[in-house]
Amino acid sequence: MIHDELQKLEKLVHQASKKLEHLTEENEQLKSKMTELTAELSQKEQEIDHFKNKIKISNIVESRPVDSEDSTEMSELINNYIQEIDHLITYLSE
Repeated sequence: MIHDELQKLEKLVHQASKKLEHLTEENEQLKSKMTELTAELSQKEQEIDHFKNKIKISNIVESRPVDSEDSTEMSELINNYIQEIDHLITYLSE
């Protein structure tokens, strides 16, 4: 009788131990995934900020009262700068 109860308890302890092990592994996987997604979110937020800055710069160029020739030239120059900055950001993020 006591021996049977002891075996049942040992079986329950073993099952609980396995479940704890499984939950611990799952927890570690979820933590890893959360870290990965947090980094990805941060990167996406930086990209959004970068695009917002591009839009602001474009708006400044478009709203500046200058000759159409000068405006086109300035717009091209700023776009070239923006592209160069994009390349640098991409290079630095690698």
